[in-house]
Amino acid sequence: MKANIERTEKKRVVIVGGGLGGLELAFKLAGGDFQVVLVDKNNYHQFPPLIYQVASAGLEPSSISFPFRRLFQGHKDFFFRMAEVKAVDAAGKTVVTSVGDIHYDYLVLAAGARTNFFGNKEIEATTLPMKSVSEAMQLRNTILRNLEKAETEEDPARRQALMNIVVVGGGASGVEIAGAVAEMKKNIIARDYPDLDSSQMHIYLVNAGKRLLAAMDPVSSARAERDLKALHVHIRQPQFATEYKDGILKTSAGLEIPARTVIWVSGICANTVEGLPAESIGHAGRILTDRFCRVKGVQDVFAIGDQSLIEGDEEYPLGHPQLAQVAMQQAKTVAENLKSLQCGGEEKPFKYRNLGVMATIGRNHAVAEIGGRKFGGFAAWVLWLVVHLRSILGVKNKAFILLNWVWNYLNYKQSLRLILKAKG
Repeated sequence: MKANIERTEKKRVVIVGGGLGGLELAFKLAGGDFQVVLVDKNNYHQFPPLIYQVASAGLEPSSISFPFRRLFQGHKDFFFRMAEVKAVDAAGKTVVTSVGDIHYDYLVLAAGARTNFFGNKEIEATTLPMKSVSEAMQLRNTILRNLEKAETEEDPARRQALMNIVVVGGGASGVEIAGAVAEMKKNIIARDYPDLDSSQMHIYLVNAGKRLLAAMDPVSSARAERDLKALHVHIRQPQFATEYKDGILKTSAGLEIPARTVIWVSGICANTVEGLPAESIGHAGRILTDRFCRVKGVQDVFAIGDQSLIEGDEEYPLGHPQLAQVAMQQAKTVAENLKSLQCGGEEKPFKYRNLGVMATIGRNHAVAEIGGRKFGGFAAWVLWLVVHLRSILGVKNKAFILLNWVWNYLNYKQSLRLILKAKG
């Protein structure tokens, strides 16, 4: 197969990965002095902060998914190829993909990260990750399917296992999905499943750390824990999952939880790319770069976002946090530096500007840390909604999501709780 991209006089920038960082970079370079080639295994961009709402049947997948070809319609010298990247040939300045080799003048690796199962193949095979829209759909189907089975299950022990939900991981993703499922239990189960006793549905949050939201201040952690407990989420910490077999999750503290739905959001590791030198790979598979996002040991190759780890920043000696804002700011830096190289100018090092962090726990509850201020409750929840609504691409999608949120806030009667299975 051939990628079928004609070379021009313009320098070619190949971007691997259409996440928040890769998409931001493509927007900054498209229509300018470069030929831009975006490569992704999917034909759409997905908005990670709201994936948990798809998993909990709060939003449709199409509300947070945007086709690349639609986003870049009318842009000259822009090409998209849906392909798997197999390796990088740095000597030949080529990306080896499932649709053929793609030559580059500059290569930017922005392929993000995947769920980290810490080498436990059994847990990887039996639990449910929540890193992509497709995984969120599988999780949504599993939750709803198990509730359907519970309504007709005569054995009390098996019915309890079908109703129990365990979330493993006390970071933002774990807190948000635990809160969303708890809201579902509180406001939906009794109405949609009248033959089930909603009080018997138990939600567990298993956290290996001593507190939730370890990346935030202890004050925010305590508030998140208090809000989750108010939603009757059973928090088990510090203990980590050791085994999930025959429908029973075991923890390091000896706890055994019967559950047919176990959500694994206990960490991430960078997606790997073959062909890079061993000295350019750091902790958790992250690609080591200098302050200009240039990959260590190779020429004209950059890495941004969750996949990268910048060395030499005294404020972040262990690397920058794997957050959306980091990826987008790195993309802007790389775009400016590439444009500067074209004009013979100087490159500028990446400097992260921390705009704050937030996490939502449930209806009217969130925690936020912005500009040195730490607050929570309704104000933080509204701010979280506004920030994420502004970040969504497209007026139509913004309108649909806002309508869903308003309707959901008023009565929880949205018709999104469908078990959809594709056949092929």
